[in-house]
Amino acid sequence: MKKSFLLPHQCKRIGWFVFIPFSILGLYVSLIDEIRLKWFKFSVFAIAGGGNGYFSVVKTDMANTIIGSLVIIGGLLIAFAREKTEDEYISEIRLSSFKWAVLVNYLLLLLCFLFMYNIPFLYAMIYNMFATLLIFIVRFNYLLFINRKSSKNEK
Repeated sequence: MKKSFLLPHQCKRIGWFVFIPFSILGLYVSLIDEIRLKWFKFSVFAIAGGGNGYFSVVKTDMANTIIGSLVIIGGLLIAFAREKTEDEYISEIRLSSFKWAVLVNYLLLLLCFLFMYNIPFLYAMIYNMFATLLIFIVRFNYLLFINRKSSKNEK
């Protein structure tokens, strides 16, 4: 079997504990209530462009940055954590799910380019950052569930 570069299985549990609450918080912030906390504003080094040159220090609300980063970190921990029994079949399911997630994500992106404009398009691009990971996680875990269910029925 080829050497795969996967994280230990325990990372999956940590990933779920990070991914689920911050995904819900991210949806809440973006769909229901735009959080603007004065105490959550920080001065950060940024690539700004414009009249001040390319790099500058800006004061900005970091809530969306922190929430989005934790959603991505949690998703990556889930996606790249080894299963308890990682074999060639699981590797094939993993690869197939990644291919499927990329294909579906780009089909959704194409539809967004064709039918969305202005602010809705901007929101679609923000959600698109997380879509590949989310689609992979759903597809991979669904296929594992179906596989385990059929294995129990065969016994």
